[in-house]
Amino acid sequence: MAAKPAWITGWTGQHVRHAATMIRLGGNPAARVYESIGADFFLAVAPGWLNLGLWEGPGSEDEAEDACRRLVRTVASELPASGVVVDVGNGLGTQDPLIAETVGPRRLVAVNITEWQLAAGRDRLREAAAAPVVGDAARLPIADGTVDGVISVEAAFHFRSRRAFFDECYRVLRPGGVLSTSDISVQRWPIGPAELLAGLTQLRVFGLRPSMAMTAAQIAAAARAAGLAEVTVTACGDRVIVPSVRLTAARLARPMAAPAGQQAAARLLLWQVDLLWRRRIIDYLLLRAVRP
Repeated sequence: MAAKPAWITGWTGQHVRHAATMIRLGGNPAARVYESIGADFFLAVAPGWLNLGLWEGPGSEDEAEDACRRLVRTVASELPASGVVVDVGNGLGTQDPLIAETVGPRRLVAVNITEWQLAAGRDRLREAAAAPVVGDAARLPIADGTVDGVISVEAAFHFRSRRAFFDECYRVLRPGGVLSTSDISVQRWPIGPAELLAGLTQLRVFGLRPSMAMTAAQIAAAARAAGLAEVTVTACGDRVIVPSVRLTAARLARPMAAPAGQQAAARLLLWQVDLLWRRRIIDYLLLRAVRP
């Protein structure tokens, strides 16, 4: 049997299905993306974590896991203590024990449209005493007015519709209940070949719909339009995007165990993210809102 070319060595069936979503998104593109990334993504900021981190320093290896934990703790700290909390888009479950530690929920529910991730994180969900539920953020399988807090860390840009998600948050939260999220905003449309190529590539690689492109003001307006109140948005791309890009660039500059093709693709994607940030096309935000 002929050897595989070096650029494709290490590819799996999940990678091939992920590549197919770049041509046609399908019904659940987020699941394809994260099945392909897997539980041991070689560019994860820290093992088991799928967020970019909230950094105090410039993006060094010794702060990487602390940054991931700091982001989750910061978002979770806005939630009411000792209540019923729903974690929407909970990744590999690594964040759920930290959410439980931060707010001591009476009940914690982890909702994920990617069944594979719930299975991969079962030990961490068990540690957090969290109930795993397969569900869509735009149609939460939760009864009306039964939740004290909803948290979503770095997932809303994958949802079919942020407005539908906010509508669902309004529906499931009790009066006084809190929504706390982190998200990526698109502050302006790309112009020119380099920006357009970077924006389109990021959309297709990460299985994103064009409707995810909303400014911070538009995201806040969508939350208010759903009936949520006291909506506050804090931009913090300088503490999230900048250091995580710097860390990843330093890693890619060193010899790595990942297949050469994946490293080459990662370098291209990283260059594009850096371009989108430097030209103020994307930003990172924290959002908090209350169900009146």
